[in-house]
Amino acid sequence: MAIKAMKFDDIRAVLFDLDGTLVDTAPDLGYALNLQRARHGLPPLADDIIRPQASHGARGLLGIGFDLHPDDAKFASMREEFLQLYADNICHHSRPFDGILDLLAALDARQLKWGVVTNKPARFTEPLMSILDLAERAACIVSGDTCPQSKPHPAPMRAAAELCGVGPGQCLYLGDAERDIQAANAAAMPALVAAWGYLDAADQPHTWGAHAQIHHPLETLDYLIA
Repeated sequence: MAIKAMKFDDIRAVLFDLDGTLVDTAPDLGYALNLQRARHGLPPLADDIIRPQASHGARGLLGIGFDLHPDDAKFASMREEFLQLYADNICHHSRPFDGILDLLAALDARQLKWGVVTNKPARFTEPLMSILDLAERAACIVSGDTCPQSKPHPAPMRAAAELCGVGPGQCLYLGDAERDIQAANAAAMPALVAAWGYLDAADQPHTWGAHAQIHHPLETLDYLIA
């Protein structure tokens, strides 16, 4: 017998991580990484190698693309090269995940606010959201450089709640990385793992402290009081 989801009381806003939760950005991130690899005489990497790292930004992608890490002497210059290539190809193939637009429409119909809390810098977040016609609909967009700290620090979560005009405990957060759940927990904000996102085989989301894992965006509605 299926176990019914426990609904949260008094949720007034739903917040999303961007890469791997709201929008499938892996195709464009992967394209930029493979452009950079070509510049350096390396063959392209397969999508299934790139995809699990897409939530980890330039650090994760340069790690698999060039075995580079933040303490390497070449990391900073390679990071800038990658970010410029990504900026030039920000939204050729990125699209909201299947079911996301239906979920957003359902939230709008219930007069629930929704927004984004991401570690992606604003120089990428804002144009991406605008191209996808989501920027004006969102009650808040908190980027990785909006606050002095980024996730897993709770500051971005609190800032998003404030922009929505609600308390952190009145927000439900969806994310596909451990730092997403850590940030939500630190802000006393209930959270769900978006299992359709960029989870790696080594990830153990059942240990992250989220309320539950969901496998399709519309399952979010099971946790909301109509």
